Amino acid sequence: MKFNFLTKVFGDHAKQELAHTEPIVARINALESEMKLFSESEMKAKTGSLRDRYQAGETLDELLPEAFALVREASQRTLGQRHFDVQLIGGVVMHQGKIAEMRTGEGKTLVATLPAYLNALAGAGVHVITVNDYLSRRDAVWMGQIYAFLGLSVGIVNHDASFLYDPEHGDEDAERDAVGGFQVVKEFLRPVSRREAYAADITYGVNSEFGFDYLRDNIEYQEGSLRQREHAYAIVDEIDSILIDEARTPLIISAPTADSESLYKTFADISEKMVREDDYTVDEKLKTISLTEAGIDKAEKLLGVENIYTDGGIKYVHHLETAVRAKALFQLDKAYVVREGEVVIVDEFTGRLQPGRRWSEGLHQAIEAKEGVVVQKESRTFASITYQNYFRLYKKLSGMTGTASTSAEEFYKVYGLGTITIPSNRQIARLDQDDLIFQTEIGKFKAIAKKVKELNQKGQPVLIGTVSIEKNEMLSQFLIHEGVRHEMLNAKNHEREGEIVAQAGRKGSVTIATNMAGRGVDIKLGGNPGSVDALEEVKQIGGLFVLGTERHDARRIDNQLRGRAGRQGDPGETQFFVSLEDDLMRVFASDTIKKMMGRFGIPEDQPIENRLITSSLEKAQERIEGFNFDARKHVLEFDDVMNFQRKVVYERRRNLLLGDETAVRTYLKKLLEKSDDSVKAVVAQKETEIGTVPFIQNARMVSLQAIDMFWVEHLEMMDYLRGTVNLRAYGQREPLVEYKREGLKLFKEMEVAVEEEVLRVLPYIGSQAAKAETVRLTEIKDGAEILTSQGDMSPTSAVGRNDICPCGSGKKWKKCGMLTTEEHQKFLQTLA
Repeated sequence: MKFNFLTKVFGDHAKQELAHTEPIVARINALESEMKLFSESEMKAKTGSLRDRYQAGETLDELLPEAFALVREASQRTLGQRHFDVQLIGGVVMHQGKIAEMRTGEGKTLVATLPAYLNALAGAGVHVITVNDYLSRRDAVWMGQIYAFLGLSVGIVNHDASFLYDPEHGDEDAERDAVGGFQVVKEFLRPVSRREAYAADITYGVNSEFGFDYLRDNIEYQEGSLRQREHAYAIVDEIDSILIDEARTPLIISAPTADSESLYKTFADISEKMVREDDYTVDEKLKTISLTEAGIDKAEKLLGVENIYTDGGIKYVHHLETAVRAKALFQLDKAYVVREGEVVIVDEFTGRLQPGRRWSEGLHQAIEAKEGVVVQKESRTFASITYQNYFRLYKKLSGMTGTASTSAEEFYKVYGLGTITIPSNRQIARLDQDDLIFQTEIGKFKAIAKKVKELNQKGQPVLIGTVSIEKNEMLSQFLIHEGVRHEMLNAKNHEREGEIVAQAGRKGSVTIATNMAGRGVDIKLGGNPGSVDALEEVKQIGGLFVLGTERHDARRIDNQLRGRAGRQGDPGETQFFVSLEDDLMRVFASDTIKKMMGRFGIPEDQPIENRLITSSLEKAQERIEGFNFDARKHVLEFDDVMNFQRKVVYERRRNLLLGDETAVRTYLKKLLEKSDDSVKAVVAQKETEIGTVPFIQNARMVSLQAIDMFWVEHLEMMDYLRGTVNLRAYGQREPLVEYKREGLKLFKEMEVAVEEEVLRVLPYIGSQAAKAETVRLTEIKDGAEILTSQGDMSPTSAVGRNDICPCGSGKKWKKCGMLTTEEHQKFLQTLA
């Protein structure tokens, strides 16, 4: 097979990058006829044979042709889908620890089965990372048919529960779900513990849950409670969304402490009386606020203090600034929603809800006070990590997406990942139109509604991308006014995400979606399931029309939206409608362009096409991408300091938790060497009194608790230090250098404090006085146990498969949609 078309389509560089895959693909194809002769039992046996050969010393690279050929044959038999040669190329690239950039509709989900199966042969487990629970369940059950056919086990890690894909768990009359273009038998998901899900050969799950489980494991006190195994190999689906878009927000596990003060409500009321520009200014580029002298005076009068900086201390200033930030920069139905009396964060890039995640440093409480809901308790951080440093734990990392090339530099600099563009299976037939530019947002929305009505009247399906729930609902009203029936998808009705997006290609359908909601679900022309006639009819009228309502901060997001049209050579069309009132133009466009638009004197719903303005938009996007890259780099530079300390603490902790008597004695010996002879004598006497086994068990527990107690306090100190070192820039001192220097000093002090605490408590273990001496330690342990229990819910642990479901439906558990509503899940969790 020759890839001569590569030069024509992708240039010489692509040909050079991909040329080495040509002989590999040829070897895989040469094995196809041999694989077709295998029976099902022989294919399972082949998996065992490949594993044995790996254990005997053969490399995965050497096993690759046979493994890929085996997966292709298993896919053909179970799903009726045969991997294209370009999909084999994508599989090779990912096995090599790189990012495969593949256009939408090229079958990335199927591609992942190739490197996942091959690397699972090593026996250390493969993690397949998805962007939401729905996709992890969908892909695990869909692709699980291939893995099960080849004798591999598949686990699923979701926010509220864990499962194993189990073909024997279903029955013939099981409810079938056609969403996503295949049949998902819901009963094939057997609820299990987190530990069992991670013990599977391949585990599918959401990025945040993998990270949180890592943190939970590092505050556990029993070996049997650990969830994850080693971090051997991960395949990250939609890798740009996970490793870039979400990388600015670290993962934090925290437990509530004292009740929140009334200060949040007090300062929320004060912030409502603050007037923008008079009392505070906003930098929308950097997303910061600054109080003016007038604003500070107003706050002091409302509080009844003379000087907020001395009378209230830094606490009052912090509350005031946080309350004003909550008012000025965090909008309802854009940054968050209020659901069932709680403030829930909305991911700014995907439009999806992020339940369980909270903004730190009092911001979440300030927003709760602003919205008039119950202000949750203050929290104390027990563990945290950035996505960057979590994914760096993997010995090998790879990924796939339709849009990676514009961020190739960041992928390489931060993760060491190369990006390879994979040729599409069929020639792209999509038509990307130039932007239409309007003077006002209202005029833009009027024009969009008219355009959609025009397309709808001829039956052409339309997918409209918006940047927020607010704009989503606003546009809906314009469509209603024009009499256009439509589906609306945003974080408020995300439970139907897959269903709505899967049907967006039907004739006459109009779908409004926030950002990349539904990403990962193919939009098939004619609907899903459709028919040949329906497909051809939609093709004849132009295929899917994707309409963007404004440009996004990153070019990738625009490209992702465009990529929903024109899958697998289908016809399609895309166009962006933008206005000078859009955030991107308002904040970044030059005044010259704004004045020029004003001079045209055209009606607000009439567009212009101007290359100067479009060029200005693209430059603004590049500048924002630079800002965001710098912001993520800044977070990472500081977390790298913490990461060194975290690795030291977690490794020491893990050695104590998993180690035998020798490991505990080695740790204690290092401590006792620094103490005087009297302490050594007392400790030796204590072991004699209570016996070696109880002594070692108690010493292990005391050491773990001491590490945890001072680590939690150290996290607070480092967080405080992070806030103060930034001020030192005014004194011509580099904040990061100061953070490293003082952070190291604090870390050494923490290590000494841990040693002193263990030596202080050791003489009391096994005695009546032990309880009083370890009260501070057990407080931390109790808090940790609350946190670790949250991550391992098995909602059906008390319910048999044929028992009546306790939710009150009257159905047997196996017939009562265990994967449906959140309310059903929450109720069942109370039974665990």
